[in-house]
Amino acid sequence: MPRVSSSAIDRLFYDDATHDLVIVFRGTGAYLYRGVPQRIYAGLLASDSKGRFFNERIRDRYPCERLGTHRAKRIAADI
Repeated sequence: MPRVSSSAIDRLFYDDATHDLVIVFRGTGAYLYRGVPQRIYAGLLASDSKGRFFNERIRDRYPCERLGTHRAKRIAADI
């Protein structure tokens, strides 16, 4: 689970096979975003402001569900 340098985001997980992206936000928990293209994930990793990139390119654009702590850990272990 790569940690990222961001005031909003703590960790990211990405599954190349399913295009599922799990984002662990600081203070608000983990969320699963489905169908995120690899190029969007790569852009998020490369961006100077991960929070801004998330707001502009991911938020409200992909199906999302909030994950409980245990489920987030299971998903991360499978990726």
